[in-house]
Amino acid sequence: MELTIHQAFLPHTDHEASLAFYRDTLGFEVRNDVEYQGLHWLTVGPPGQPGTSIVLHPPFADPGITEEERRVVAEMMAKGTYAGINLATPDLDATFQRLQAGDAEVVQEPTDQPWGTRDCAFRDPAGSMIRIFEVRAQDPASPA
Repeated sequence: MELTIHQAFLPHTDHEASLAFYRDTLGFEVRNDVEYQGLHWLTVGPPGQPGTSIVLHPPFADPGITEEERRVVAEMMAKGTYAGINLATPDLDATFQRLQAGDAEVVQEPTDQPWGTRDCAFRDPAGSMIRIFEVRAQDPASPA
């Protein structure tokens, strides 16, 4: 079986702030921007990877969501515990500097983790955790 990641979903509550963050700060391409009854579904993705996208969606658009569920989701989004995504870059320090200069909310500066990963973390305008891992291209001469 061959599977790839096509889309991941993250909530957003402010179309313009999300557009500015994902397009202008992260440098993602806008693939689709759909408005329906005042709500926006925004699809973005990394340049050069047309088959992989993030769909930023209004978290309360589901007509079956209760008021209690709305409250819990809103509280979790405010704390940054509702949703997140992990991204990768070959140069974590340069990526961190660019995001920090773009006024992204820093959660964690680049850190060497005890399990061998080097990463940093930001929050997007809706509070979702964006972790960025440093992943270096493997030397073609070394074994996989």
